[in-house]
Amino acid sequence: MWIKICANTNLEDAQLDASLGADAVGFVFAPSKRRVAAEQVARITLHLPASVERVGVFDSHDAEEIVATARTASLNGVQLHGGVDHALAHRLRDVLGGEVAIIQTLHWQVDAGGASAEAVGRHLDEITREGIVNRVLIDSKMGTATGGTGVAFDWEKARATLAEHAGGLKLIVAGGLRPENVAEAIEQLAPWGVDVASGVEAEPGRKDPERLAAFIRNARQAGSGR
Repeated sequence: MWIKICANTNLEDAQLDASLGADAVGFVFAPSKRRVAAEQVARITLHLPASVERVGVFDSHDAEEIVATARTASLNGVQLHGGVDHALAHRLRDVLGGEVAIIQTLHWQVDAGGASAEAVGRHLDEITREGIVNRVLIDSKMGTATGGTGVAFDWEKARATLAEHAGGLKLIVAGGLRPENVAEAIEQLAPWGVDVASGVEAEPGRKDPERLAAFIRNARQAGSGR
């Protein structure tokens, strides 16, 4: 079970993520109250173990901007959060080669009923055909707000769609995850990974050590029992 702790804003939290066994730490470069700058992140990633992935979250469609930020901040993963843009993914792969993993975010509109299932299924099929990205993060969306909503999508309804359309993709579940429900999400969806931000915070931009430890522990236990 791959575990990413996202929306880090300081070295103390990022090091705590790593020490508790997170596989990846995330930094938000998209508009957010948890947004960070490339130079700020560079001072953090310098002190992280080489084994821990360092992932930047972007809503930009400017490949050169993403590449420059990734290099300045010493990232080895980029998460595309601004909608599906196959041309952008191709450009990033051309420039970055295999040195940086690409994660495509798809948004499950929790107030859209069956329409969201259709849209997510269609995008999963497209991503599989393109063959550029093999990690796909499914996040919840409420109205116009994407990410950091603290609201989970309907895992039971999503299960059939993801099972039918995900194919060989590595699915990562996000959106409303907490220590209390991460095991249920893993049981329902059998993902390759999970991603959390607000669910392990004491306040925006600051992690709660006890909730963080509980989340990682519960995710590991649920993942090992599959």
